[in-house]
Amino acid sequence: MNQDDKSDAWKKGYAARSKVLGEAYVEKAFADADDLTMDLQNYLTEHAWGASWARPGLDFKTRSMLNLAMITALNRPHELEVHLRGALRNGVTRAEIKEILLHTAVYCGAPAALDSFRIARKVFAEQDAT
Repeated sequence: MNQDDKSDAWKKGYAARSKVLGEAYVEKAFADADDLTMDLQNYLTEHAWGASWARPGLDFKTRSMLNLAMITALNRPHELEVHLRGALRNGVTRAEIKEILLHTAVYCGAPAALDSFRIARKVFAEQDAT
């Protein structure tokens, strides 16, 4: 992907997004984008990843831990699956993920936590198989 015409925030965001989610995932997101969704991919890269994830103050592991709780609260299973993989890549342990998801049961409700545990089990099984 040609990054020459991109802002510094976009470039930092692309690097952060690739580190957390894996370069293959990010490349596929851009390759699959069309006229409808390309602006969203660029927006997320520059703003969510470049202006937030790439900021100093919190390391990627902490940001991943926060994401798991927030995405559980929002009940967004696809995004949770993506960010579970990222959290593991960022050094969040399975034991820490378990505790995060248990904590969400109190504040987000049992149904949200149950769904998140199901997704975590799936991601862990996939990792164990590779």
